[in-house]
Amino acid sequence: MHSNDKRPIKDERDRQIDTAARSHALDFVVAATQVLTVLCAVKGNPAWKGSLSLLFLGGAAMLFYKYDQYEERPYRQVGVALGLIGLALLIWFGITG
Repeated sequence: MHSNDKRPIKDERDRQIDTAARSHALDFVVAATQVLTVLCAVKGNPAWKGSLSLLFLGGAAMLFYKYDQYEERPYRQVGVALGLIGLALLIWFGITG
């Protein structure tokens, strides 16, 4: 396929590439958030609570998606637990700064 060819409709390969790109981007954001959380904690910056809450909420979202796909209760149960931890950290960060 030449670079001048137009592709008006996305095919399955395009969807796979988009999915892989989003997955890699998310992996990078998770790693960066982990580093940010550690840096904030080491420097005594209370933002570690907010960034840690994002990690827990992201984990919960991933497990809820897996529950939707597999319909296995442990995914939902652990997702709820992670979500509650993330929410508690977010509230704590919001109250104490």
